Amino acid sequence: MAPQELTRRLATVITHVDEIMQQEIRPLVAVDIIEQLHRQFAILSGGRGKDGAPIITFPEFVGFKHIPDEDFLNVMTYLTSIPSVEAASIGFIIVIDRRRDKWSSVKASLTRIAVAFPGNLQLIFILRPSCFLQRTFTDIGIKYYRDEFKMKVPIIMLNSVSDLHGYIERSQLTEDLGGTLEYRHSQWMNHRTAIENFALTLKTTAQMLQTFGDCLATTELPRDVPSTEVLLMSHTRQRDRLQDELKLLGKQGVMLLLCIQEPATKSPTSKLNPNELENVATIKRLLVQLDETEKAFSHFWSEHHLKLTQCLQLQRFEHNFCEVKLALDTLLAEQAEFTDIGDSAMHVEQLLKEHKELEGKGQEPLEKAQLLALIGDQLIQSHHYAVDSIRPRCVELRHLRDDFINENKKKHDILGKSLELHRQLDKVSQWCEAGIYLLASQAVDKCQSREGVDIALNDIEAFLGTEKEYELSSLKEFYNQFELMLTLDVKAKAQKVLQKLGDVQEIFHKRQMSLMKLAARQTRPVQPVAPHPESSPKWVSPKTSQLSSLAPLQKTPEAPYLETELNSLEKKDDETKSEVKDEEILESSHGGENPEPEHLGGPENLSPGRRIVHDLLETEEIYIKEIKSIIDGYIIPMDFIWLKHLIPDVLQNNKDFLFGNIRELYEFHNRTFLKELEKCIENPELLARCFLKRKEDLQIYFKYHKNLPRARAIWQECQDCAYFGVCQRQLDHNLPLFKYLRGPSQRLMKYQMLLKGLLDFESPEDLEIHPGDLDGGLAKNEPKRTKDSAFSAELQQALAMMEDLIKSCELAVDLAAVTGCPDDIGKLGKLLRHGSFNVWTVHKDRYKMKDFIRFKPSQRQIYLFERGIVFCKIRMEPSDQGLSPHYIFKKSMQLLTISIRQLGRGSNRKFEIANRNGLEKYILQAASKEIRDCWFSEISKLLMEQQNNIKAKAMKWNLSPGLKIWKELPVER
Repeated sequence: MAPQELTRRLATVITHVDEIMQQEIRPLVAVDIIEQLHRQFAILSGGRGKDGAPIITFPEFVGFKHIPDEDFLNVMTYLTSIPSVEAASIGFIIVIDRRRDKWSSVKASLTRIAVAFPGNLQLIFILRPSCFLQRTFTDIGIKYYRDEFKMKVPIIMLNSVSDLHGYIERSQLTEDLGGTLEYRHSQWMNHRTAIENFALTLKTTAQMLQTFGDCLATTELPRDVPSTEVLLMSHTRQRDRLQDELKLLGKQGVMLLLCIQEPATKSPTSKLNPNELENVATIKRLLVQLDETEKAFSHFWSEHHLKLTQCLQLQRFEHNFCEVKLALDTLLAEQAEFTDIGDSAMHVEQLLKEHKELEGKGQEPLEKAQLLALIGDQLIQSHHYAVDSIRPRCVELRHLRDDFINENKKKHDILGKSLELHRQLDKVSQWCEAGIYLLASQAVDKCQSREGVDIALNDIEAFLGTEKEYELSSLKEFYNQFELMLTLDVKAKAQKVLQKLGDVQEIFHKRQMSLMKLAARQTRPVQPVAPHPESSPKWVSPKTSQLSSLAPLQKTPEAPYLETELNSLEKKDDETKSEVKDEEILESSHGGENPEPEHLGGPENLSPGRRIVHDLLETEEIYIKEIKSIIDGYIIPMDFIWLKHLIPDVLQNNKDFLFGNIRELYEFHNRTFLKELEKCIENPELLARCFLKRKEDLQIYFKYHKNLPRARAIWQECQDCAYFGVCQRQLDHNLPLFKYLRGPSQRLMKYQMLLKGLLDFESPEDLEIHPGDLDGGLAKNEPKRTKDSAFSAELQQALAMMEDLIKSCELAVDLAAVTGCPDDIGKLGKLLRHGSFNVWTVHKDRYKMKDFIRFKPSQRQIYLFERGIVFCKIRMEPSDQGLSPHYIFKKSMQLLTISIRQLGRGSNRKFEIANRNGLEKYILQAASKEIRDCWFSEISKLLMEQQNNIKAKAMKWNLSPGLKIWKELPVER
């Protein structure tokens, strides 16, 4: 409904109210002349003549002639305006009762009626004074003054009320005129006042609604969500207030109607007089106008509220659209940068992990986009006024969402195929290397006999039989299938592997032919040659290495060919392996030509802060090489066929647990962390930020340390096996494997030490520019910093982060030693503390302090997590170092379900943990009061944080503020 329509309908209501109350005829209301009406010198009793004419009675009233003319006129005007227009048009009948009065009173009454009566007169009845003398004077006076009264209606003089009954029925006359009509003046006045007040309130309310509608129509819609919400709440409050007034007014009207109709409802024989019927009709007509007012306002408000609501919906939709679109654009940008398909199987696995993280990161924006598009569809279906603006945004959201999903699937498929290709290439490379080592391990002197030749041929045939296991026949087809999607580097690698495969197969064929010729000729023994050229790989068969010490023997004609074949084979295999070494030699040779710049920019010429960064980078490279040596020297050779007999089953079945996620550590440091640390050489201020940025990635150390106790157990069981000795000799390692497996732990300590050192040296003079910095190509205009600078703050944060990581890794090692620990223990969050306590278990119903003092406590190892607490039994078991503690999992409790409190006097080392969902309490006694206070403070802090988080979630979901989330406070003092 338009505002103009509301104004028109409410104006019609106001006009109808004025017509009902005859305001255009009678501007007066009962309240204005309440004192004059109380004097009762004229009444409208409600009686009617035989033709329905209203009867106005002038009862006996002493001092009538002293009534002011204005008061008389006001009362007459008010009384004549009460009957309906139809009844008033018939004419009024006036009954003047002057039976106890004098002629002068009769004269005064007639004179005033003749001068001031505002209505249409039909008849005037006068009851003569009962006194004979006054009656005589009245008769004479009427005849004498009739013309002076100028009455155009008959004046009938009556001697008694019985004469009056001949003209008017007794039922239409009041009791003082001998009639049966019940009339109570006070009740009549109350009814009239109430009706007029009701009409006035209705008129005022309609005018207020008009003003409110005009205000709403002229209000400009806001452009932001908060302002629109405030405006909607403000208009709703005003509407509710007006709606309450309308409801209250309706109740008042209904109560007034029932009050007037009460006599007729109480007694079936009672009937309402015409005056009361007029009041009932008036109230009903006013109630009809009230209903019309409510309908008009309700119709207008529903449209206005819909308009405001749709405006708010549109603004929220557009606001959420901007947020979701920004998130999707960011995801698509990250996805567009994700172009690498990997250059090795480990690299592809890392890329797949990052791709999965990106996919997980996109789940929330994608769900929001889908939900927002559905909301937009609902708005369109509800005929929102901004359909043309909403529909394109829904289409755009779905387009962006589909683009991300389709591109994600495409990337995943490509990476999956790339992983399959690299794994296949790795298999082929391993097969080729194993073949090379097999050929190299076949001693030439043993091939001089028919038995030796047969053994060599059988070994070759057995090895060639493994082609099906490695699926070598499908490799070329697989490469041809994905040739178009591969990068140049991967293509070169694949081509190189295929070339190597062809070469190895060809050499195997030549070796077979040579051995067959040797077997056929059975010539003299050839001189044994050790196939150990300069560029041969470090992994050499023990049999071959032993031959190098033998005395030279005479060669057969095939021997030179066999020797050349092996050497060429091993040289081809070593070409790729020696490339890195050649590059290092080349770099070192270049560096040797001009040593002066290296000397000038060396660590001894750097500032202390820069020297620490330089040390960090150097040790990082050494650390990566050590991890790489473990992978190449211990893990990869486990798949070599000729070493299988050196590996026990226990080691073969548990090799993944022995090395843990060390490959993941290598990939992270080699591909990510080292490159970021290299940037810190020229910009040392990026170092702390580098650690903080990789806070989540460094959690792989927690995973590594969690596996470390199991790795130690496997090592202790298998450390004496021959395989580890062979690997250690081939790597020229001075220390056994497990010492190197402790390297990640030592690396974390190194990070902590270097960060501490950098923080200690961080001062303006430490970061001043030195000549060596300039010669070394470092930053020339690096700003000075103070200890309270942002750089120092970031260093402190990085150091704190590293200390927390070290602490969590140490606790992870301890926790891993717990027997029977459930698999879902990780749901309890980060491990914060652990320690030994004396624990009493007490039933809640029987709990008294004296009860648990009598019983011996149990010693328990307690682990505190972010979201829970774990109890473990301590058992001392013999070990190499004597008795050592072992832990057995007993139970765990989530922090959401517990409450804690300190105990009373005399228990300064104890505190209580109660499970609110169970029947038991636990009294924990620490080794000292300080430990007790530390644990109690930590648990209290965690409980309060979780309580605040739940309250925040409740407020986010618009829960009632009065909703009681906790039945009791979790921390009791």
